Formats: sequence, C-alpha cells, structure tokens
Amino acid sequence: MIYKLLTTAEWRAAEAAGVYEGSDFDRGDGFIHFSAADQVVETAARVFAGQTGLTMLTVDPDVLGAGLRWEVSRGGALFPHLYGPMPLHAVVAVVLLRDDIPVDEAVAAALG
Repeated sequence: MIYKLLTTAEWRAAEAAGVYEGSDFDRGDGFIHFSAADQVVETAARVFAGQTGLTMLTVDPDVLGAGLRWEVSRGGALFPHLYGPMPLHAVVAVVLLRDDIPVDEAVAAALG
C-alpha cells in the first residue's frame, strides 16, 4: 500500500468529483505525490507540520496502473508518483487525522 496526505477539504472535493486530481502542489509538479509506509511519517513532519484538518488515504498501488512510477526524491529515496488522476476506487482506507497532536504522531498512530 501507499499513502496520500491531503486536507480533508481536498478529499471531500475529490469525493464530490469522483476522482482526485491532486493538490495545487501536486499539479505544480505534474504528478500526485504519495509515500510508502516507511516514508509517510517523515512526509507528514516535513510537509504538513503545524497543519490541521488533514486526511490520510491508504491506496492500492496495483489499481493505479502504468501511471504510477517510483522515482528518486528526498535523500535519494524512491517515492511513488502518479502521473494522472487517482480513481477513488484505488482508495482502500480513509483516516481523518487527529488535530490534538503533531501530524507526524497522528500519522504514526493511524498506521498502528
């Protein structure tokens, strides 16, 4: 599985549209950013620190097809990037993250 952190408002908009086109940041880079299980807590700390109203999606990478590529990013690590929209049927779990603790701790707690 791979993970996507986004605002709850972005997730609600995707539900209404029936597809997720990515955040402004994603669209600016030309792909949707995801993280592997061993990367998502660090992604939360680096990118989303101090933010509230966040959601974590668990996504089945097999559903995403050829548009999903693992590419070198932060520190030389391979990160999953989706070139194209994410179909909502790829999402296997949705967790509204706690706002009462730092986001990286909320992600770690959600992962179990």
